[in-house]
Amino acid sequence: MSVQILTVASDEADLRLDRWFKRHFPAVGHGLLEKWLRTGQVRIDGKRAKSNQRLEASQQIRVPPLPEGPRPEAAPRPAVDAKIARMLEDSVLYLDDDVIVIDKPPGLAVQGGTGMAEHHLDAMLDVLRFGAAERPRLVHRLDKDTSGVLVLGRSAGAAAKLAAAFKSRAAHKCYWALVVGVPKIRQGRIDAPLAKLPGPMGDKVAVDEDEGKRAVTWYRVVEYAGKRAAWLEMEPRTGRTHQLRAHCALLGTPILGDGKYGGKAAFIEGQGVSRKLHLHARAIRMPHPRNGTIEVTAPLPPHIAASFAFFGFEEAQAGEAFAAFESE
Repeated sequence: MSVQILTVASDEADLRLDRWFKRHFPAVGHGLLEKWLRTGQVRIDGKRAKSNQRLEASQQIRVPPLPEGPRPEAAPRPAVDAKIARMLEDSVLYLDDDVIVIDKPPGLAVQGGTGMAEHHLDAMLDVLRFGAAERPRLVHRLDKDTSGVLVLGRSAGAAAKLAAAFKSRAAHKCYWALVVGVPKIRQGRIDAPLAKLPGPMGDKVAVDEDEGKRAVTWYRVVEYAGKRAAWLEMEPRTGRTHQLRAHCALLGTPILGDGKYGGKAAFIEGQGVSRKLHLHARAIRMPHPRNGTIEVTAPLPPHIAASFAFFGFEEAQAGEAFAAFESE
């Protein structure tokens, strides 16, 4: 077999190179991949690469001739439990010929990782075909413990256009979070570059003026309960890993339940306050792949709704999504 040049799909953005190879070429072992990388036979956009490098949509990967022998067939996807399938179908907030928007529940990973087997959304997307010829494709991600709006493309063409909207920042995302404490400045912009810091507990990000990538978040305090907690509305203008979680911690007000970035300070004792992460992708507004604009809102998950009730916050206090930052 000759050299292949393959394009990274939109739903493969942020996937590690070694995991991309495992997905596309399961017969290629890690040792062989590392040899190809050391000798420059595998390249990304013509440049040398590393096995742990994160991919971006539309990048070109050079794959050298594969070893002789039959390529094993991909294992069939396991059947999705009927209860989970029903949950996914019930989570659909918007559906047309090109787009699906679901309300992702907290605790469900979007893509697989070490030790996650098949219990992640990407492995279960056949449930959301609804008779379409193609399997729906992920066009962006949410953290496992973040709930709310998640957009899927129902065809390769639709997914590419939706992914382009995210990349060009034509897609606007509104998040709600409950944080511990109250920011001193009640409305403003956080502009702090973030860099990934790999560790035994998984990737984490930190402010890094030298090596970090620019990360910008607009935020405002919608309501607060004394000095104990505040309800923030946020619109990220960039899409860095854990951006909102790191930026809230930088304000000195970690997101409630976010022990990874806030430690013990991220928890509040009380029977009405869950220890789960209180970060919710509330709404999205973006161009439709054909024409017009999509705007979809997701209801609060039960644990955040219960915490709202505990602190006396009412959803109507927020007003219309995106209105607070439209002039920024």
